[in-house]
Amino acid sequence: MKIALLGYGRMGKEIEKIAISRGHEIVIRKDVDDEIDISLADVAIDFSIPNSAFSNISNCLQNNVPVISGTTGWLDKYKDAVALCEKEKGAFIYASNFSLGVNIFFELNKQLAKMMQNLEDYDISMEEIHHTKKLDAPSGTAITLAEGIIENSAKEKWELDKKTAETNIPIVAKRIPEVPGTHSVWYNSVVDSIEIKHTAHNRQGFALGAVVAAEWIIGKTGVFNMKDVLNLH
Repeated sequence: MKIALLGYGRMGKEIEKIAISRGHEIVIRKDVDDEIDISLADVAIDFSIPNSAFSNISNCLQNNVPVISGTTGWLDKYKDAVALCEKEKGAFIYASNFSLGVNIFFELNKQLAKMMQNLEDYDISMEEIHHTKKLDAPSGTAITLAEGIIENSAKEKWELDKKTAETNIPIVAKRIPEVPGTHSVWYNSVVDSIEIKHTAHNRQGFALGAVVAAEWIIGKTGVFNMKDVLNLH
């Protein structure tokens, strides 16, 4: 499989190592402003920056190249990407996190929210910790976790670093050098606390999931997510 890496930072380099170890070839390594011929690739993996993600995804879809995106901070244009994918009959996967463990954590989070939704004595809060080079806050993973709670409870929205209403979920975002990603969800009452937590030890889990998603999407048409790739429905 010939892979285009759209974004060649630390995640791009980690994806490259895993892709090569699985027998794939990297035919494009794109930094922010590089001119590329995306048609050289069988599939593209986008781990760029928020300002570049939609352009990268559009270029792939317009040239019939399936694209996997793990870039966060651009989701105001996600519906446009979906519409373009449908128009071009392309193939597209966006995930806030490609780690197998995190995607299982997403499902645990939803189930816990369902169990806790009628227990009014418990207050929900969240925290995410990432490396200092992460550009967006809160993380896409934290937003996905918050959305999972909102879908399964009376909570209405999330807020960064504060809480202005009982129906809101506060998310604290911390930036600490060399932290790949830690996400915690707490349910606190005066008598006890319940916590679920996922801690990434390195970037390999994210990179492996992205390569597995790229392998899976070949030959498919449509808009998918990691639940499709991992058969978690």
